[in-house]
Amino acid sequence: MNATAAVDAEAILGNARRLVIKIGSALLVDQGSGLVRTGWLKALAEDIAQLRAEGREVLIVSSGAIAVGRRSLHLEPGRMRLDEKQAAAAAGQIELAHAYRTVMADHAINVAQLLLTLDDSENRRRYLNARNCLETLLRLGVIPVINENDTVTTQEIRFGDNDRLAARVAQMACADALILLSDIDGLYTADPHRDPEARFIPTVTALTPEIAAMAGAALTPHGTGGMVTKLLAARICMDAGCAMAIAPGKDDHALRLLRQGGRQTWFLPAEEPRTARKAWISGALKAEGTLWVDDGAARALAAGSSLLPPGVRTVEGDFQRGAAVRVVGLDGSPLAKGLIAYPSDEARLLVGHRSGDIEALLGYRGREELIHRDDLVLDSRFRHRDEDGEGHRS
Repeated sequence: MNATAAVDAEAILGNARRLVIKIGSALLVDQGSGLVRTGWLKALAEDIAQLRAEGREVLIVSSGAIAVGRRSLHLEPGRMRLDEKQAAAAAGQIELAHAYRTVMADHAINVAQLLLTLDDSENRRRYLNARNCLETLLRLGVIPVINENDTVTTQEIRFGDNDRLAARVAQMACADALILLSDIDGLYTADPHRDPEARFIPTVTALTPEIAAMAGAALTPHGTGGMVTKLLAARICMDAGCAMAIAPGKDDHALRLLRQGGRQTWFLPAEEPRTARKAWISGALKAEGTLWVDDGAARALAAGSSLLPPGVRTVEGDFQRGAAVRVVGLDGSPLAKGLIAYPSDEARLLVGHRSGDIEALLGYRGREELIHRDDLVLDSRFRHRDEDGEGHRS
């Protein structure tokens, strides 16, 4: 079954540098009044402040905008049309952003709101823009609060979409763990409300067909709601090398309770986040261009550095920002593959120039690196050649 005994949540979180916490609408918003559960949110803010004090970076993916906005717009209970849901989301986002800012300010923590769609995580150019924004916010000590951009979605807004969005954010941010705080406490062999003999599953190490069947519906990208979307999120996380937990969140201090051993299901990946990301860049993406670099750049790459403009001699191909490109030496030997931070026309303008010249050349202050080391995978032949001490030929 690939399901094992319980794991120590504190040990997992103790080794995690970056966490994504997903908050369900039923936890954050009182379903009767449509108001934010302020006391619950304050308790969660205390837990997050403790994580930050321990040196961990935290991102939040929050549902609840439609539930809050519905009340403020006086929309009738019952099924809403798509345009009404979008209007409710637009109104509710303001209230949610204010609520998060208020409770985090008590701990001198700043927050920023990002509205993303699942498409933003799949289009490489938008993916790179969003990831750079997240990295900048985290570097500045800000907690990103992320929700789906419901006002521009072209499909019906569905329960559970934020589970998958949270997994995409965890993948995008190279997070070590995603915690889905929910009104359920984990994965069971069957629906425990219908089957009294349903067994609780504390740990999953592979999403086998048997595990998928426990969701009670086909595990497809179009599944909606409940455990189906949580297992879809787990698949995204595990493929990205990110651990994921489903944990109950209704009570105050949900994160504290999780760390103290409360009931939860963990989905554990076989790889670390950055290892999985590098494998994705190396194997799944087709190169759209080539950068020819000098020996100095080759040595810097071998030492683990990013690729900077001064070491590049030639740019070949027509590509957009975020495209995968090959990096080769002056003799054509393969050195690396990575995601480039500039489109081909701008990359050509930067060839051979110092990073300090970028603003004057392009008219805006861009990234110093053509390819950041986190987006760069060394070719195995180059890596082994360097380890053997053969050096780099011109």
